Amino acid sequence: MQTYRIARAAQLLGVSDDTVRRWIDQGLLPVTDAVPAEIPGDAIAARAVAVAEEATIAGDALSSARNRFIGIVTRVQIEGLMAQVDIQSGPHRVVSLMSAEAARELQLEVGSLAAASVKATQVVVEVPKA
Repeated sequence: MQTYRIARAAQLLGVSDDTVRRWIDQGLLPVTDAVPAEIPGDAIAARAVAVAEEATIAGDALSSARNRFIGIVTRVQIEGLMAQVDIQSGPHRVVSLMSAEAARELQLEVGSLAAASVKATQVVVEVPKA
């Protein structure tokens, strides 16, 4: 299982290093015996999902999502020739459908670091109501 240092975990979760340390102290994130402390990738994935669920609904925030999302793999489902891969990038969940062969070649598993690039014909930009 891949592990991440506190600073990298904070970056993947979209929070500060201090927040990650508090979550560790509160028992919300486990650490390995390594020095400096490292957090298992699957624990970061689970926390990323929980943080995303806690996020407020967009509408009272400024946003313009970029087209590249660096995050952590939270789910890999391979069935037959196809695979579904979920990536949690801060509060954003990106789902990719790809060939099972590609998922295996990329060695995707829960807790893996990954980047999703999105190309769309429509992009929504939101600003708060005046």
